[in-house]
Amino acid sequence: MESVHERYMRRCLQLARCGRLHAAPNPMVGSVIVYGSRIIGEGFHTQCGKAHAEVNAIGSVKPADRALLPESTLYVSLEPCAHFGRTPPCAALIVKTGIRHVVVGCIDPFAKVQGKGIAMMREAGIDVTVGVLEDECKQLNRRFFTAQTLHRPYITLKWARSAEGFIDRWRDTPDTEPAALSTPCSLMRVHRLRALHQAILVGHGTLAKDRPTLTVRHWTGSDPLRVVLGRVAEGELPGGFQAYADIRTMLDALYRQGVQSLLVEGGQQTLQSFIDQGLWEEAYVELSDVELGSGVPEPRMPVGTLLKAESALGATVFHYTNC
Repeated sequence: MESVHERYMRRCLQLARCGRLHAAPNPMVGSVIVYGSRIIGEGFHTQCGKAHAEVNAIGSVKPADRALLPESTLYVSLEPCAHFGRTPPCAALIVKTGIRHVVVGCIDPFAKVQGKGIAMMREAGIDVTVGVLEDECKQLNRRFFTAQTLHRPYITLKWARSAEGFIDRWRDTPDTEPAALSTPCSLMRVHRLRALHQAILVGHGTLAKDRPTLTVRHWTGSDPLRVVLGRVAEGELPGGFQAYADIRTMLDALYRQGVQSLLVEGGQQTLQSFIDQGLWEEAYVELSDVELGSGVPEPRMPVGTLLKAESALGATVFHYTNC
């Protein structure tokens, strides 16, 4: 049976997901304030540079309920910050409100926080419980955690394959059209995936042949930063792309820019290079009903964990994890 702490932490996670399109590069965080069995305040981090979840939760408490704060419990899915960044430290605000009990989902891996927020609250006499739904809280911010621990973006691979396992037809002439493997439904899914990543990458071959826009046209959200991998001849590169000669240089550069998530939509060679180096956390493989007869084979996928498979309107999408 779910405990009281778990029930309210689950609500924190629900709130945190509301910031999935605009919180990055900050983590998604939700917070709930409970007096007795009544929620008197809620909040989430809406956008990088704006108030954090705890601030919004405290700010949402009605004037008539503010006297209840010292007897209330504040739940938050990620450790409150303890440093001055774009906003003041949340741990200090919690101390100031007089709240005496705080429940934290997981510790923040960011070096300027990492245990310091918890220590600040405990030193002020606050009873702090840590680790409620810890795995789920970490999973929610897996991209943020990857960037903090591996110092590179979280990498998602995506490709569509024909019924026989080809990702494109053979294209020997510049005017040969690429194979249309996605359905309108699966295309919306792809654009949603783009909206959830800060950067998107293709190889120089795909760029030269297809001139892809790589925008979010069929979903709500911001267009990701566009990246091309491989040596591009002068005059071949459309505007708006960052070009890199190799994967490691590219990952280092994106990390320094604060990019925490990368979607790879390249061709067979580009996708295989990431797979061979073990540089991926998730993969989405769309199986189409279309038959090409022959063509470019899909990448050789190592054994990963299949999270789920979803079928809709002529296509099945397999979702794998390498974590």
